[in-house]
Amino acid sequence: MEKFFNNINLLKLLVKWKLHIIIILIFAGILAVFFSSPLFIKPKYKSTAVLYPANISPYSDESETEQMLQWFNSRDIMDSVIQKFDLSKHYKIDPNDKHYYTYIIGEYYDNVSISKTPYESVLIEVMDTDPQLACDMVNAIIDLYNVKIKEEHRQKYLETVEFLMMRLDNKQFEIDSVENELYTLRTEYGIIDYPNQSREVARGFLRTVDGDNSTNINTQEVLKLKKNIEEKGGEWVKYNDRYYDLIAEYGKYIIDYDWAIANANKNISYTTIISEPYPADKKAYPVRWLILALTLIATLFLSIITILIIENYKSFALDSK
Repeated sequence: MEKFFNNINLLKLLVKWKLHIIIILIFAGILAVFFSSPLFIKPKYKSTAVLYPANISPYSDESETEQMLQWFNSRDIMDSVIQKFDLSKHYKIDPNDKHYYTYIIGEYYDNVSISKTPYESVLIEVMDTDPQLACDMVNAIIDLYNVKIKEEHRQKYLETVEFLMMRLDNKQFEIDSVENELYTLRTEYGIIDYPNQSREVARGFLRTVDGDNSTNINTQEVLKLKKNIEEKGGEWVKYNDRYYDLIAEYGKYIIDYDWAIANANKNISYTTIISEPYPADKKAYPVRWLILALTLIATLFLSIITILIIENYKSFALDSK
């Protein structure tokens, strides 16, 4: 009941002071409208883009979207945007100031926001007094991201290319060495095809050749080849098998090498843009109606506090008399 009467008393006070309150609210509203006008607060326009990552793989437990965020918020991209649009001049920050970098970073992140959406896409928002500049900055951030990822991937694939070239050179050296050994076995020892030659030497040595050839066997050459096969046949088998193994390994490296070269030289995009940025035709800041509403609410609250103080002071003064 006491609370009810207190509310009644408050309403009576508001009625009593209503003219003053109305005048104060009107005056505060005029000031809020005036000080939120372009004369005091330069309007800013917002440009946005929504995109998904593409053609990238996470480095650890992060998702592709989280990796994209890391790149978008990297110092390289930020510095490139600042330099590309000469933001120190645009934001009126002296490059010779000893705190220049702190100021320019603060201004950059006050106007550039990059965040993940609930749908695992990335939202880029740029605010600026120039709507076209805001749009251009969004596009530049996306382009710089693509260039950065492309260069990063290119460097990694070039490292792979360099490694594979070294392996190919090593394999070619091994192949040449084995070929030289096989060449020696062919030219100096006459071992060209060990399995077939062994079979024919056995037939010649045992004189099991059919037909007229059985009387025309060159026994001296058979014995010579038999001796060579006995001494060098094992080497021929070893080098021959190794030769084909090396050729197979070399072929695999060639496939990997071609794949690395193709990836190092590919020109693809690493983003899928869902919502393209565009120059806004309506300002996003300041929200004048919100400033006006908050000003009126704050003014009304302060007015009530002031009225209560005044009324309590009057009551205290009367009681003192």
